[in-house]
Amino acid sequence: MEDHRQPEEELIQARFKKLQQLQELGRNPYEIERYERYARLLSPEKIVNIEPYSADIISKFEQAESIIGSDKESMPVVQPQLEASIAGRIVSLRIMGKATFAHIQDRKGKIQVYLKRDDLGADYELVKLLDLGDFVGVEGFVFRTRTGEVTLHARNVQVLAKSLRPIPFGKEKGDKHWYGLQDVEQRYRQRHIDLIINEKTRDTFEKRSQIIRAIREFYDSRGYLEVETPVLQLVAGGAAAKPFVTYYNALEHEFKLRISLELYLKRLIIGGLEKVYEIGRVFRNEGLSPKHNPEFTLLESYEAYAQLEDVMSLVEDLFRHICQNLYGDVTFDYQGTTISLDGPWSRVPILEGIREHTGLEPTAFSSLDTALKAMQDLGLPTEGETMIGGIIEKIHERFVQPHLVQPTFVTDFPIETSPLAKKRQDNPRLVRRFEAYIARQEVANAFSELNDPIDQRQRFEQQMRMRAGGSEEAHPMDEDFLRALECGMPPTGGLGVGIDRLVMVFCGESNVRDVILFPQMRPERCS
Repeated sequence: MEDHRQPEEELIQARFKKLQQLQELGRNPYEIERYERYARLLSPEKIVNIEPYSADIISKFEQAESIIGSDKESMPVVQPQLEASIAGRIVSLRIMGKATFAHIQDRKGKIQVYLKRDDLGADYELVKLLDLGDFVGVEGFVFRTRTGEVTLHARNVQVLAKSLRPIPFGKEKGDKHWYGLQDVEQRYRQRHIDLIINEKTRDTFEKRSQIIRAIREFYDSRGYLEVETPVLQLVAGGAAAKPFVTYYNALEHEFKLRISLELYLKRLIIGGLEKVYEIGRVFRNEGLSPKHNPEFTLLESYEAYAQLEDVMSLVEDLFRHICQNLYGDVTFDYQGTTISLDGPWSRVPILEGIREHTGLEPTAFSSLDTALKAMQDLGLPTEGETMIGGIIEKIHERFVQPHLVQPTFVTDFPIETSPLAKKRQDNPRLVRRFEAYIARQEVANAFSELNDPIDQRQRFEQQMRMRAGGSEEAHPMDEDFLRALECGMPPTGGLGVGIDRLVMVFCGESNVRDVILFPQMRPERCS
């Protein structure tokens, strides 16, 4: 066994030497192209094939034991006949002369293996050339040791890949586990290491995939068509954000990476597809924070002949479907708080929420001067604020959002910050828009979509004036979209859901980097 107090370079050299010895023995692991895995339970009546993963093997063995009637506290008189060939990474290794115990980790967990000189013969010499982190294939039969652990007794062993670099495995004692990778930045930069040693990380990304599958199942079952729209766009619209810019050599023109999926999906509604959705990457050239990553995954869906309240019902049903898929219930835990998705969610107009948590009356936002004074009285900086709508949203984020723990729809946003939503008929300063919040996180944004091309042009023109005044995030003029809108778009309900934020909520995470496999990082400095 290697001594981890040695310098890393010495450990690496020792592993290279073991690799050379394997090659000299004709056991070069890198020449192996395929390893067959299997697991089967043998009985007088039939052979039952099992998924060849640790968790499945242990579960099936324990089920068979219960039928036989064995006692886990002692050696059973008869043990189930379960044969298996497994493959995975060595995460623990105890060499004890003529016998060795190791744990092999695969996608679903880990299982102990028992390697004995009497059974393996000359192949037992391979054990001396193993290190933590190596990939091996082990074939044998399953039994329960006298200490009660389900174990694979090896008949054959193969080295499938050599780990030439030491992996910082932690230590276990009972139910406690000390991870060897404590540097948070290293976890994000070297996600492969994090996945190897941190079960919670693996579980989070398994759940992320499960969430995305559940979203697709939900929309497909409701007759939506999944589509794809361009990532490179001449005009990056659909959101208030600064785009990344690139140059398209073949077209000899500057393009932007998309900041939203919206305007192309609306073209499809105009074209008659009626119910569409897309799950895609979008890019916003803005700052990094625990809640924001410049590259993120976005779900957007659009349904013709639907209004804002229809989208509210859709969101409630979607989130309940995801929760049932993950946890088998419509409640889940977020950092010690039980979140219930049951029943209609609360609905709170944005100005009512501000009144409840700050005491400010809606009349405080009747003019820019009164809004700036209200902002100043609350202790918020007013520099650069030129819109009543922007002030309202900042006050909401600072004083209302921290109270939105249980599912809540915040409605009736100001028109200045919502250039793509229909006006409220009874108050044209507000629009038919909601943001959904769970566990203090914004998890969805939706509109009764603006389908009046004349109004839309006027909104774009107002955004262009803001852009001329220095706002880099103001919406650009998009003549191509206006031309499409002039062909007629039916009343439409639209929805946007940030997948990363959604995963954070359902997995109880507070940092977006914990739910993105490879988050954006500053380049490492060369020493």
